[in-house]
Amino acid sequence: MRFGIFLPPHHVPVGQNPTYSLQRDLDLVVRLDEMGFDEAWFGEHHSCGVELIGDPMLFIAHAAQVTKHIKLGTGVLSLPYHNPFLVADRLILLDHLTRGRAMLGVGPGALATDAQMFGLDPADARAALETDVDVLMHLLTSDEPISIDTGRYKLVEARLQMDAYSDPHPEIATAAIVSPSGPRLVGKHGLGMISIGATMSAAGFDALALHWDVVQERATEFGTDPSRDGWRLVGPMHIADTKDQAIKDVEYGINEWFDYLQHTAAAPQLGVQGENTKERIEFVIESGMGVIGTVSDAITQIERLEEQSKGGFGSYLMFAHNWAPWEATLHHYHLFANHVMPIFKKTDRRLLANEAWTRSVRDPLAAKQWDAINAWTAKHQAEREAKQGSAPSAQA
Repeated sequence: MRFGIFLPPHHVPVGQNPTYSLQRDLDLVVRLDEMGFDEAWFGEHHSCGVELIGDPMLFIAHAAQVTKHIKLGTGVLSLPYHNPFLVADRLILLDHLTRGRAMLGVGPGALATDAQMFGLDPADARAALETDVDVLMHLLTSDEPISIDTGRYKLVEARLQMDAYSDPHPEIATAAIVSPSGPRLVGKHGLGMISIGATMSAAGFDALALHWDVVQERATEFGTDPSRDGWRLVGPMHIADTKDQAIKDVEYGINEWFDYLQHTAAAPQLGVQGENTKERIEFVIESGMGVIGTVSDAITQIERLEEQSKGGFGSYLMFAHNWAPWEATLHHYHLFANHVMPIFKKTDRRLLANEAWTRSVRDPLAAKQWDAINAWTAKHQAEREAKQGSAPSAQA
């Protein structure tokens, strides 16, 4: 299993230094790269004053220069706001510049206020996304030119001028929350899937198995072969050394995060409940939406999601937030990298087996070792005494 973050990013309360906020986002990705996380995904938003990355591709180009290993994706790029040709063209360039570390996640657009500014009806976004993904995938997979006029953009005998660095192209994934529109695209084109609402509500959690059922049905219809390895589940989490400490940490910023989702972003599919700090913390813990607790709680949550998915998934992404102060947030990721990731990556298997084996043979081996040392010591002591006894005296 792979691990990473889904970073919209949420900078609440509004009014913080935007330059420093973006720098902190970048610093977090650098630290995650050092800790061995696999992926980081960045959102596209244009209104509300909270989610500040307007161009996730541009952010990826910058982040790639200060990281070494972590893969970087758009999570997600609102494809109906763009000409798919320009998206595909920039993606190919980014694929070469990052040597294959770039990924493209697409969706219909999460903020109705964004769509309104572009003169788009949010109700038309999902149908537009399906058309645009068709165009995008044709451009990435076919040498045949494409012509289309959607009213939002026009292409005339369009084709890409350059092959991708990745074979056959960078990974493409679509967002899935509650509705089946995202899984339908996954099955049609054999794409990856980012289940953003995986744990955000009871409806989202119950939709996991349904999502993959839809994927398989469409894959059969179109003859594609989507893999569960490309399925990513997103959920919020904050862990500390103790549950009491984790609760104390999130009191720092959980109210502002809830207020944003409840009253500004107004995303019903990401339904969160509670009117005060205590109610909101209890909702996260008791609903199964996320984790506020310890390493053990984090492991239990991921195991629960594995079971609910009825077959497993490829990556767990933490919904990055500003619930806790910066140092507590970094400690959360440290605990996760050091104690949660090895469980699911199985990188601690031989370490634990060797420790158990060593302890099982330690006492008899130690006894043999001491017997050998004592025998060697006694032998050489006897030889020394014998030499001393046979040596001529100085007087003689």
